Amino acid sequence: MEYLNAPTLSLVIFSLAICSSTSAMHSMHSSSGPNKGAYWPSWSIDFPPSAIDTTLFTHVYYAFLSPNNVTFKFEIDYPTALSLKNFTTTLHKKKPSIKTLFSIGGAVEGPKIFSRMALGHDSRKRFILSTIEVARKFDFDGVDLDWEFPETPIDMVNFHHLLHEWRVAVKKEARSTDRPQLLLSAATYFKPEVTLDDVYRKYPVASINKNLDWINAMCYDYRGSWDRTATGAQAALYDPHSNVSTSYGLQSWIKAKLQREKLVMGLPLYGRTWQLKDPSLYGIGAPAVDVGPGIEGQMSYVDVEKFNAQNNAMVVFDLSTVSVYSVAGTSWIGYDDVRSVKLKIEYARTLEIGGYFFWAVNGDQDWKISRQASETWIV
Repeated sequence: MEYLNAPTLSLVIFSLAICSSTSAMHSMHSSSGPNKGAYWPSWSIDFPPSAIDTTLFTHVYYAFLSPNNVTFKFEIDYPTALSLKNFTTTLHKKKPSIKTLFSIGGAVEGPKIFSRMALGHDSRKRFILSTIEVARKFDFDGVDLDWEFPETPIDMVNFHHLLHEWRVAVKKEARSTDRPQLLLSAATYFKPEVTLDDVYRKYPVASINKNLDWINAMCYDYRGSWDRTATGAQAALYDPHSNVSTSYGLQSWIKAKLQREKLVMGLPLYGRTWQLKDPSLYGIGAPAVDVGPGIEGQMSYVDVEKFNAQNNAMVVFDLSTVSVYSVAGTSWIGYDDVRSVKLKIEYARTLEIGGYFFWAVNGDQDWKISRQASETWIV
């Protein structure tokens, strides 16, 4: 890979930012404002909801709850009940107040439980009514489904049925209680076709348009510990060698006719790490032999910044992917920083989509990235 010298690279980045900003100003659609979301991991003992700066977000998600794997209803124990109530009470009292949702599932939960739940009308109904009960009991504004990911075409058909029945139930409950309808969102694959294996399946876009308030497209984890042979940009805006990129994913959703205002772009507040085979070969795609520092090859942005400072790491902005990586000896970390996030959000604005979200809110350092994102997307 050829590298631009520092002055030339700075000029290119500056020019790209100016062009993106100008295009965005001319193309912004009128709306109630961008969706600026973030997930809060409930296991973040050292980062309570009170630590969240609500001036930087519009929606924050409690991650995660999971239903019983037989009844598909939620069984909330006392510690979890306290955590849920503290989450909503704390964030609703902050200035400004923001919308709170609880997110169901997540990567650890896996797809099987949702596949079984969505298979029949009765199991879907039990699940749906239980989500509404939990949301109202603990004063959430909505519910987010994080089914990672529907595995078959049948799953996608049942996903459609679930969304339709969920919206019907939410409307009915709002009418009967004279309260605002609960918000409904879903975390999805980065593009409408899931291509993780040889089974082709596609999200029911028409049903999403009709029944969800928005989707959180997970525009990250393109590369990671599952392939330890080469480094990679885990959340590349562009990929010169494949369609595994945020730009391709977002445009694929738009091409599939998802309403633009319902498309929310995911951004990671963490990096993926590798151990280089040869420290003299360190570009994106360089040979690697294992994961690098962090937990199973993953490191929060806070810890990336600490690692870079403590190890006098070389930090490289890669314009071809709009991502950053740092190198110290054989340790290699690919991540997003203030610069790459700014350009990604300017790109998203030119597409006139609904906003962005972060996984996860506790990964930022002194709100550097979150503040840059919020300031970049001001209507």
